[in-house]
Amino acid sequence: MVVTENIRIALRALRANKMRSILTTLGIIIGVAAVIAVVSIVQGLQFMITKELQGVGATYVMVLPKVEQNQGPGVLARQVKLTWEDGQAIRDRIPGIRLITPLIAAPAQLIKYGERQHTVQYLFGVSQDWPEVNNHEVDVGRFFSRVDMEHRRKVAVIGQEVAEELGLTDPVGKEVYVGSLPVSIIGVMEKRGQALGQNMDDLVFIPFDTAVNLLGRSAGDQIQLRLQAVDAASVDQVKDGITQVLRQRHKIVEGQPNDFDVMLQDEILKSVGSILGMITTVIGAVVGVALLVGGIGIMNIMLVSVTERTREIGIRKAVGAKRQDVLVQFLIEAITLSLVGGGIGLAAGWGIGALVASMLPGDWPPAHVPFWAILLAVGFSAVVGIFFGIYPAGKASRLDPIEALRYE
Repeated sequence: MVVTENIRIALRALRANKMRSILTTLGIIIGVAAVIAVVSIVQGLQFMITKELQGVGATYVMVLPKVEQNQGPGVLARQVKLTWEDGQAIRDRIPGIRLITPLIAAPAQLIKYGERQHTVQYLFGVSQDWPEVNNHEVDVGRFFSRVDMEHRRKVAVIGQEVAEELGLTDPVGKEVYVGSLPVSIIGVMEKRGQALGQNMDDLVFIPFDTAVNLLGRSAGDQIQLRLQAVDAASVDQVKDGITQVLRQRHKIVEGQPNDFDVMLQDEILKSVGSILGMITTVIGAVVGVALLVGGIGIMNIMLVSVTERTREIGIRKAVGAKRQDVLVQFLIEAITLSLVGGGIGLAAGWGIGALVASMLPGDWPPAHVPFWAILLAVGFSAVVGIFFGIYPAGKASRLDPIEALRYE
């Protein structure tokens, strides 16, 4: 009952000085809003990435060449190679692999059809196993077959956005130019939207060997490998086998690090979670400064409030209020002030996150504020109110009632 009455008094004091209260809590509002906005956007990104990786299954494996750094001035980095010959050796020598495809990814390639042209986000050179390995199927027509690969046919499968940009209402059978290479469209991929930072509808797929001929031999020396193991139980064994085969083929002696990375689905998820968690932590640390400023503002205004209400405190003590009663009253006022700022910041942060998410391209999920973030915002606001309100509340509780009644 006493707590409820003190909260009511605190809210009445806030309403009596609306502008001062808003300015006092501005640091809390900005800090909480920034944290919630960042968390809601990061959670959306993590949800989208997790959904995409879960779509390819727990048997999904990626093999990538490591990017070597320069060793010093005048010393060039060693060219790291990963080739389709490596991939074929992996396929032939390691049991437990169901499907494997090479991948050449060439960004910003110009596609032309008649008078129209479009620069696609990526040109992918892959094998016939790409749709099943990556759970990315054809919507119209077909993907290229093993026969297309063996005969190095100049065929292509395009994303739906590419078809729209080139004005192709019935793309199958049409001839387009990829750079200077004429290719026949044999299929259109299903609509996928954004995935792992790529617009999956703005891609062109051509056979791997055709891509090497178009882009040059050097493109075939730094490829990626994507594969599916036969089942989840054999994934670790497949990873160990890949590591052993590639170390032998790349002549890496014992004690030297690998010049490639083998990544499993759960490792990719952990890596993504770690990066996004680091981003949230850094933003949180920066925002902590705003919360500190907000806390100092609360302490300052509560000290002013104690001075303004000195006679009120004297009257309360004169009619029997104890020291702890005054302490609790002013402490609850400080906490209420901080929680109101935190609540406004929570709503503002969610609104900012929702606005940013709606403006981002692709199938970005709506802003999502997890329950732990709400608890964190409310809890931190309460802690700020307690920490910065304890000194003004203590000062108010120690006032001598006789001196307080004499205060003008």
